[in-house]
Amino acid sequence: MTAALLAPGAFGQAPAAAAASAAPTTGGKPPIFVLNSLDATISVIDGSTLTEIRRLPTGKEPHHLYLSPDEKSLLVANAVGDTITLVDPRTGLVQKTLENIVDPYQLRFSPDMKWFVTAANRLNHLDIYRVTRPAAGGFELALAKRVPAGKTPSHVVIDTRSTVVYASLQDSDQMIAVDLATQTPRWTIPVGKMPADVYLTADDKYLMTGLTGDSVVEVYDVSVNPPKLFKRIPTGAGAHAFRAWGDKRHVLVSNRVANTINRIDTQTMTVVDTYPGPSGPDDMDLTPDRKYIYSASRWAGKMSVIDTETKKVVKQVPVGKSPHGVWTLDHAGRL
Repeated sequence: MTAALLAPGAFGQAPAAAAASAAPTTGGKPPIFVLNSLDATISVIDGSTLTEIRRLPTGKEPHHLYLSPDEKSLLVANAVGDTITLVDPRTGLVQKTLENIVDPYQLRFSPDMKWFVTAANRLNHLDIYRVTRPAAGGFELALAKRVPAGKTPSHVVIDTRSTVVYASLQDSDQMIAVDLATQTPRWTIPVGKMPADVYLTADDKYLMTGLTGDSVVEVYDVSVNPPKLFKRIPTGAGAHAFRAWGDKRHVLVSNRVANTINRIDTQTMTVVDTYPGPSGPDDMDLTPDRKYIYSASRWAGKMSVIDTETKKVVKQVPVGKSPHGVWTLDHAGRL
């Protein structure tokens, strides 16, 4: 199976639709994108005024976002629609839809851009694609292998050397590691209740997972095989999604049930700060100066803007039903 991605300028679209989608945000900042999972839409939020300016249709149940290797396309994973929608991260222009990408709940490129991995949340497998980049631009995906996994593969992360992908298996209470070169499992280990997002420390030594069925982030030493549980960090109830602080040391975790967001020091493996996270905080993004967290408030149908200095929610932007992914090009570092 091969999915071809052309250069963004080659994508066809009706002139009127293209003009509407490409309307710039008012202050010159890139837009903020929020996935509305139950509406099958993306809210495009003006990066300067923090107001919703339009909604774009996607496939069914969009959940996560990832940037293409050339930074020209934002990939939107439509899990139930078996498609990936490509959006211009600067203008909100819908570029193309990739078909026959089976159940892409979450997705990642390897750092060397040779591999692309999707977690099939409903179908209990990981799909590993080889990535090629034609001279004309863009990239192509070719399915290398479908790797069976436990129940409900949820989130994936790839090490900095592009050698292994780690995934949480939410309803099996497990994590799995798969060798990218051979597409074969290295190990599967039991973990705590309902592991969701996974995060690797900058040195690739420690793998963290948020336990949505608990109030803990578990930390595993993956420099050994099999991995060893290193620490359980008390956070808030429903620990779920991570977002790097951008200093290669700290990471945020959202606590869906506790309605809080913690900042964890990955050197001491302790919580060093806590922020409000109203109405079921989920995925997050962070401004370049780390002053504001943008959080999806799943149960309220809003994107919350949280001031990290005052620790107050300073704005809530109404979006669609069950907002999940949040992403903007104007962000702090991803490590």
